[in-house]
Amino acid sequence: MKASRKARRIQRHYGRMHKAGGLNLVSLMDIFTILVFFLMVNSSDVKVMQNTADVPLPESSAKQAAAENLTVQVSGGSILVQGREVARLSAIEANDTHIAGLSEELAYRRDRWPEIPEQGLEITIMAGRDTDYRLLRKIMQTCVDEQFRQVRLAVEAGVQNG
Repeated sequence: MKASRKARRIQRHYGRMHKAGGLNLVSLMDIFTILVFFLMVNSSDVKVMQNTADVPLPESSAKQAAAENLTVQVSGGSILVQGREVARLSAIEANDTHIAGLSEELAYRRDRWPEIPEQGLEITIMAGRDTDYRLLRKIMQTCVDEQFRQVRLAVEAGVQNG
């Protein structure tokens, strides 16, 4: 009788040990719910401007978010407004104070506004860190002449210092 009791105990022990394991899906679903919530909350914190690889932007540590507005990009051998080429760098003379093609495009876009604010319209300039300052100054002067006086320079977001 003792042997049979011992045999049953061994059989129960091995029976419990060799059962198919199960997954606790409740914990897994909790983790994914938290992950989805985290991604939804943090997805709208960053404003990303469309940039091509051939414009290496300077870095910044500013804490203010970027604003969506008209973009002038110096890329390769041309100047683009919202991705549309308006001037070639080779056609700009050294003694020019403004850029004709850029001026025409900005005038066209300015005329589409019903009323120009007193502080002027906003514009962002994307130029590589190796862009000549004289060219950058001509672009900024052209923008100011066409009532785009709130000029911003696009930069890469750097590490935030506490």
